[in-house]
Parts: sequence; C-alpha cells; structure tokens
Amino acid sequence: MAGVTDLVAEAAALDAADPLAHKRNEFDLAADVAYFDGNSLGAPPKHVAERVAAVVREQWGGRLIRSWSEGWWEAPERVGERIAPLVGAAPGQVVVADSTSVNLFKALVAATRLTPGRDEILVDADTFPTDGYIADEVARLTGRTVRRVVAEDLPDEVSERTAVALINHVDYITGRAHDMAALTAALHRAGALALWDLCHSVGALPVELDATGVDLAVGCTYKFLNGGPGAPAFLYVATKWLDRFDQPLAGWAGDRDPFAMRGAYEAHAGIARGRAGTPDMLSLLALDAALDVWDGVDRGTLREKGLALGEFFFRCADELLDDAEVATPRGADRGHQISVLDHDAAETMAALIDRGVIGDFRPPNVLRFGLAPLYTTYGEVLRAVTTLRDLRR
Repeated sequence: MAGVTDLVAEAAALDAADPLAHKRNEFDLAADVAYFDGNSLGAPPKHVAERVAAVVREQWGGRLIRSWSEGWWEAPERVGERIAPLVGAAPGQVVVADSTSVNLFKALVAATRLTPGRDEILVDADTFPTDGYIADEVARLTGRTVRRVVAEDLPDEVSERTAVALINHVDYITGRAHDMAALTAALHRAGALALWDLCHSVGALPVELDATGVDLAVGCTYKFLNGGPGAPAFLYVATKWLDRFDQPLAGWAGDRDPFAMRGAYEAHAGIARGRAGTPDMLSLLALDAALDVWDGVDRGTLREKGLALGEFFFRCADELLDDAEVATPRGADRGHQISVLDHDAAETMAALIDRGVIGDFRPPNVLRFGLAPLYTTYGEVLRAVTTLRDLRR
C-alpha cells in the first residue's frame, strides 16, 4: 500500500502533467483554501469583478437606458450561443433567462402541449427537490399526473401515457451520471419527450444534446460554469420543436416584437420565445464575462481530468481512510463530484471547512466534494482526504 509520502509525490507529478493546470491562475482562489464546492457555487474568474464594474460604470452609468439598444436586449440569446457548444447544441437553440425552476416550468408545460392526449409526467425518483416540486405543480395545473421512477428503469416504465420524462443528468447526491443517449432513445420509442436537467453536468461532462436527440433541457450557470451566485439559467429547445414551443409565461421579452406594445402576445419565431420578463443584466453580463475561461478548453480533456481527479480521490480514500464509504460510482458513469458517507456529515464538513477544505454536505449523511477540472488540483484532493482522515482519528 502507498503511504502519504508516495501519494504526495504522485499528486505533484499529476499536477505537473495536467494540461489544464494553467487555467487555475484565471480564478480568484485563496492559496490556503482547497475549494470543493464548485458543484454548488463555482469560483469567480479573476476578470469578472473588473468587467462588472465596467458595466456599472460605463454601460449603466455612462450610457444609461441607451444600453438596451446597444447590446443589452440581445444578451440572453448572445450568451446562450456561448453556452451552446458546452452542451453540444447548434446555434439558435439556447437562451439564458430566468432561473432553473422557472425554465423547468416553461419546458414541462410546453412538453405537455406538444404531446396532447398523454396524461403522465415521469420524474427521476432521485431528482433535485425543486424539479419534483415544479413537476407536481405543472401536473396540477395541466390535469396530468406525476409518477416518480428510478432513472435506469425508465425504458420499462415509459408508456403511451407518458408525455415527458424529467431526468437529472447527474444525481446531485451520489454524483452518478445517467446515460443520456440510451434513456432519450427509450423515451422516443414510446413517443414521449426527454427533458434533461444539466445543472450538475454542464461544465463537467461533455453533454451532447443534439447528437443524442434531446428535446428540451435546462441548466444553471452558477456551478461549474462559474457565473456567480444567482446567475441566470439556460433553456434548450431542439430546433424541431422551436416553432411549436408553446411556453406558459407569455412575457414581453418573448414576444416577436416586444416594443410594439400590442394588446395580444405573439411568440418570437426563434429561441427568444423562451424568454419571459426583463433580463437581470448585471448577473447576465457577469456570466458572459465568466464564460471567457472556457475559450480554448477541449471538452474531452476536461472530462479526462475530471475522471482522473475522481480516480485519485478513490485511491487516496482507499489508502488513507480505513472505513471509507463512497456513494459515487467508480466507473465512468459519474459526474465530477465524490460523495463520501459520514454519520456526522454536518459536523464533519464544518470541521473540514474550518481547516480550509471547503465542500458541502447533504442530509443526512453525505459529504460532497466537487471536482472542477479548471481549478481543482490533485494536491488538493490529497489534502481533502488527509484532512478527513485526521478528523476521524
């Protein structure tokens, strides 16, 4: 078995050979902190603060209301085009607007309108709670029923009654990644639509929405995309559905001519129909700036490092933690987080944070360590495990 000294040398060698190591310098991270919560709130790229200050000073302050016609109004679509390559989407299918919950509501209602006569919504049984809440309310408003099923069982559970299935690409508790291509194909064979929640996969896994035939998708931008707290979410609508995407929040920003001020709503012809109200420009432009860190990043390299960080975490845990219970799959069917079971998870994570290892926990007994390939190092992974070992002694 390897000792700590061997693991230190191994971590140093892996960090030295890391093709993404230079990216860490683009983030504002304290040298004495090992940050493992990018799966909840991504670290800020260094240049974002200056860019936002310039927006406040020059665009809001200098140009005032003129900025709406000088690039602000089109920003939700423009920033959506920057996210599109990260989710495998061709142009014209992604818009940044509102929150994940709001976009889920839009997408679920639109899905029921695209599949008349089908009265059931399937929901991933282990879904993030807000997804289930929204699905329940959509069902109540549209006269459908919700049935919760294990994601892997979807091929056997979908039927001619199913309008749409809502699935989390990566489970937020265990970090398990579901097979997007296989599950989407199974839903389509039954005539149902596939709606994927990408909150824990965008900026980590190489998502391929177009190639896998996904109908609708939503995702947040404040986790692995580093958009900042409360950054607006995004909505994907496959081209084949755009002209029939009939979402329920008929706000002026989604109108075909929002400044005409007509008495009746007419949906925009393109992805802008996914918008509802006035965009939050400061948060949106902070996200726009944050996305600069993705320029030149190969998604395959990103995935390779994310998996390698996880493998090194497993190795360290196996060597140093006698009683380690890891909930995350050890194969490639995982996202970029490692979940360790701990009977005093809240207290243990608080102690880890006091020692400069910042992750999070989920009740009742899960310690979560997010692995953000753009800035997480192998040395930090070893630090997290050794600190956890010391706390358990």
